[in-house]
Amino acid sequence: MRKLSLAALCVAPLAISSALADDIASALDHGPIGVMGDHLHNKGEWMLSYRAMRMDMEGNRIGTDSISPARIATTIPNRFGMPPTLRVVPLEMQMTMHMVGAMYAPTDNITLMVMGNYVTKEMDHLTFQGGMGTNELGEFTTEASDFGDTSVTALFRIWKEEHAQIHGGIGLSLPTGSTDETDTVLSPMNTMPELRLPYPMQLGSGTYDLLPSLTFTNKTHDARFGGGVQYSGVIRLDENDEGYALGDKHQLTAWGAWSPDPRVSFSLRGTAMSIGEVDGIDAMIAAPVQTANPDFQGGETVEVGPGINLYAVDGPLKGHRLAFEVMFPVSRDLNGPQLETDWTATLGWQKSF
Repeated sequence: MRKLSLAALCVAPLAISSALADDIASALDHGPIGVMGDHLHNKGEWMLSYRAMRMDMEGNRIGTDSISPARIATTIPNRFGMPPTLRVVPLEMQMTMHMVGAMYAPTDNITLMVMGNYVTKEMDHLTFQGGMGTNELGEFTTEASDFGDTSVTALFRIWKEEHAQIHGGIGLSLPTGSTDETDTVLSPMNTMPELRLPYPMQLGSGTYDLLPSLTFTNKTHDARFGGGVQYSGVIRLDENDEGYALGDKHQLTAWGAWSPDPRVSFSLRGTAMSIGEVDGIDAMIAAPVQTANPDFQGGETVEVGPGINLYAVDGPLKGHRLAFEVMFPVSRDLNGPQLETDWTATLGWQKSF
């Protein structure tokens, strides 16, 4: 009996420690900040979030091969007639997005989510002179900024065990972003007309889009290691008022994370993404530039990148989360010519109450 009592005394602290690891909130409870809808909340719980995302693109690619501006300007046909080739070539693009979101759980098995964003896009171009040759006329920049599309989503638990769960998501993207942005451009004939900006520079889709998702997450009993796998999609339900629909998007992402302390976790994530071409055409978008061609949109990309989650377990900031992630492409097969992504970074804050 005494031996059993001593054994119980030795095991009890370990059991209590394990239970506390399960119950105490930690940085490992959330996935990388670049993953949306990765977790559910307890009944009655709210969460507010803010994310700042920056994407930089530079250089052009057809399929898996890089291509120079001069080659685009002299060899890629202009589907809109004259000049015969694409005499305006994008050089680089920056997109900044500020995302504000809220989550609420009416039950332990359902979490509702809404997210809106403010988008700024800038694209630098090089214009070649006239209808042929490689004489450079000059460079110009187009810019568009305003609110983008808004999404509403319901996340629902499908299966749960002690340290693992599967949940699905069904959402709807609302067309609150503009699809008729304009700006001044430098034409090959050295004029500066104001034109409707091409598809990548518009701020919204103009369509109602279905947002399905399926997520699996798991962590060890001591909350030191965790990870997840998620499928997410964007399914266009119809054409917009301009006569087109952006390509459907399908993404599979997986991540692993290590938490040496409840206050911090380090992650590594990989993503495979496929985006379709634009279906239809906006009659107001017709210029000798690749971004105006609906066939030169979308492609397949694989990205990998590290992240860090910070969680305040005590003090005046208790319950606040701060996270950062940066993703780099390792494989690109684009329906080009298209600008290629160099990196995407996301900084975020979250607070549950």
